[in-house]
Amino acid sequence: MSYTNLLYHIVYATKERAPLITSQLRPRLHEYLGGTVRGLDGIAIEVGGTADHVHVLAKIKPTISVSEFLSKLKSGSSGWAKRQTAGRFGWQARFAAFTVSESQVQRVRRYIRNQQEHHCKKSFEEEFRALLRAHKIDFNDRYLWGSVASFAGSIDSYILLSPGSAAPRQGLYSTAC
Repeated sequence: MSYTNLLYHIVYATKERAPLITSQLRPRLHEYLGGTVRGLDGIAIEVGGTADHVHVLAKIKPTISVSEFLSKLKSGSSGWAKRQTAGRFGWQARFAAFTVSESQVQRVRRYIRNQQEHHCKKSFEEEFRALLRAHKIDFNDRYLWGSVASFAGSIDSYILLSPGSAAPRQGLYSTAC
């Protein structure tokens, strides 16, 4: 028998970081994301976010690759949200997933739970850059939101980014402030 504890902090942003996750959609989307994680034999430890992005802390099984898990979670939730919003919803092409040590689970859970408050002070773009830096992921800001990027993470961090074409725009701050 193998013993694993594969914990990931996953971040998906809405297409062009538009405020598509309304207060009515948000709890249902979070529930759907949690259900999708469970459907992939994972455990959704925490799901949260704001109008323009979500954070998921999940434990995944070693029977599915990280890239397949992230792809299925993203495509399934995108399709569901599109049906809920008459086709207006879409995720940004780029996303991130970071490994999380068991000793940091409670800290990451608090961080995800406090997204509304956190974004009174910091936009998603600022937050995303800070996460990349905290996980020692090299990036060129010029390519961060565009179609070409070069990323190199430390052994402790893992990031998957898919190509996209949205240009940067002014970041959103929480409207709950």
